[in-house]
Amino acid sequence: MHKKILVICLVTILLAVALVPTGFAASDKQVVITYGETTYNSQQYKSIVDNYFAGKTNYDISSVESKVITAGDVNEISSGFSGKTYNSNQIFSSALLDLDQNGEITVEVDNSINTITPKMYMSALKSAGIQGGHVYVTSPVSATGESALAGIMDCYEEATDVEIPDNVKEAASQEISTQAEIINNSNVSADDLSNLVDDVKEKVSEENITDHDAIVTIINDYSTNYNINISDSDIENLADTIEQVQLAQDDANAYKEQISDFVNSSASDSGFSLDSLFNSLFDIFNQHS
Repeated sequence: MHKKILVICLVTILLAVALVPTGFAASDKQVVITYGETTYNSQQYKSIVDNYFAGKTNYDISSVESKVITAGDVNEISSGFSGKTYNSNQIFSSALLDLDQNGEITVEVDNSINTITPKMYMSALKSAGIQGGHVYVTSPVSATGESALAGIMDCYEEATDVEIPDNVKEAASQEISTQAEIINNSNVSADDLSNLVDDVKEKVSEENITDHDAIVTIINDYSTNYNINISDSDIENLADTIEQVQLAQDDANAYKEQISDFVNSSASDSGFSLDSLFNSLFDIFNQHS
């Protein structure tokens, strides 16, 4: 009888340890923050961002591995295809990646990000071969969120020790930049544009299309289906973007396989599951019943 009571107490204690997450510290490299350099260099701005991440994740933010994303980092990816360059006082967007939350990739975007939507981030990250993890994006001031993608991709590299190929980074960044430009140039809603881009990318991928004119035709067809009116120049730019995404898919798929191996091995290395816990405890209970 005493042994049964002891086992029940042990179950209660272990479940309490396993299931109560409040105030826990982030596990090594499974959670990474990237700060925009403008935000990081301002104690007030950094505090706003840290409080947002802490409220969303319940992590001790001071224990989370972090890195500063500079204008140079963003420009290295973006300036080659868009001609857009950023100054060191323009990099506000910050991101937190939580790889402890496995499953389909999810993105939460603070309302301070006024252009790029969660769906746009997810679409661009999937173009880069990234399929899992939970991403939070915020800024201490109103920002488009374009520069945050460089930080998010850097988070994945820091967390997994696997570099994203440059052409894959460029294609994903171009996708974000092109969509932001189309939104600024037209009356199309962000959600409608995201749906159009996703459908076009899916068709192009399924049929392995890299011909520019063929992609333009597909964009026009879907624009008609969605009753979206965008300029010919925006359609040309979007076709260029989707062409680059498709050309980078072999490298993106190779990267995706490496990330999948990392996530799976990390999960198995942890050695913990509630099923195994209960099985072990019931074995003990049965032995002493």
